[in-house]
Amino acid sequence: MKKLAINGGVPVRNTMKKSWPSWPVVGDEERKNLLETFESGKWWYGERVKEFEKKFAAFQNAKYGVTCTNGTAALEMALLACGIGDGDEVIVPPYSFVATASAVLKVNAIPIFADIELDSCNLDPIDAEAKISKKTKAIVPVHCAGFPVDMDRFLSLAEQYRLHIIEDACHSWGSQWNGKGTGALGTCGVFSFQVSKNITAGEGGILLSDYEEIADTARSYSNCGRGKDTPWYEHYLLGSNLRMTELQAAILLGQLTRLEEQTLKREENATYLNQQLQNIPGISLMKNDARVTRRGYHMYIFRFVREMWEGIDRNRFIEALNAEGIPSSIGYPNPLYKNPLFQKPGRSGIDYREVHCAKTEQICEEACWIPHTALLAEKSDMDDIVTALTKVWTERKTLING
Repeated sequence: MKKLAINGGVPVRNTMKKSWPSWPVVGDEERKNLLETFESGKWWYGERVKEFEKKFAAFQNAKYGVTCTNGTAALEMALLACGIGDGDEVIVPPYSFVATASAVLKVNAIPIFADIELDSCNLDPIDAEAKISKKTKAIVPVHCAGFPVDMDRFLSLAEQYRLHIIEDACHSWGSQWNGKGTGALGTCGVFSFQVSKNITAGEGGILLSDYEEIADTARSYSNCGRGKDTPWYEHYLLGSNLRMTELQAAILLGQLTRLEEQTLKREENATYLNQQLQNIPGISLMKNDARVTRRGYHMYIFRFVREMWEGIDRNRFIEALNAEGIPSSIGYPNPLYKNPLFQKPGRSGIDYREVHCAKTEQICEEACWIPHTALLAEKSDMDDIVTALTKVWTERKTLING
């Protein structure tokens, strides 16, 4: 191997000459839909929204879809639709975006953090069960990086303890568990269409469910508390205005036309990376599960095995990988309970300063993320990732902490 780029050597990939795929990907579909919607003058919560709700729900094998302003709003809407409220406990993973837990606070319920699995970054059903109390009303598992949680176990817990399973599917567009789409497996599930997501309109969200009552209640919360097929100025719930616009739906309908193809390409490239990287001792790959019949990668995650790197820390490793032209980051730097929001005494009656989830804290020190955009490149580009990782591992003794 040659000298590492971070030490003055030539990078594996010169990104000025050979860039990675940009995001978002847009085409004639979005342009056509937007122009038609713009010229129609019908920009408000109409046929485009209904069309997208129907098509995205079908894509994920759900019966009902209710759009809203963003994924955070979708989580709050899901909790309210399930009747979660004051004093109820909701089990959540601490390895996630803050909205997974903050949405629980917004409905005056109490987030209870359970640990994750090291080899999936997903909520551990064993620890989740251990955290169930008489106050527990729901579990919100996150399909981290698009890898579905063990839904068989969580649905069994739901039946045993009479709980709602609300899927945070904001990483898992296109993912399937035993042939059925995520978001349609529990009581309900939610997705985000924020700008970094695998399907995007800049912002936006949706709730999916196979239960008509849940969908109708969510619709009411998103539409100022109005009832189904009732007079316009009659309001039945303390709802909010969370409606998606026709312009957002027009963009998402265009995005949806290529989502399956992109999902399959990401999955193919990630599978190739798994095959090529499995013998590098300094990294540990995420597990596979035969029940995951399709995986919509939001990022490619692997673990930096600290004890193998002879004193080199992960931050320096990430710097070296980026210097070789491979986009990578550390992901979530801290468990959610260590965020300032939760480090206030007495929040929800729990002192989160005393919470400790060992595996989550380990993942926050070891996880390395490669963004989903890189997985849209060609197989030869995956070889650049393999070459760079191999190079950094082989030349690790020259990699001095910065």
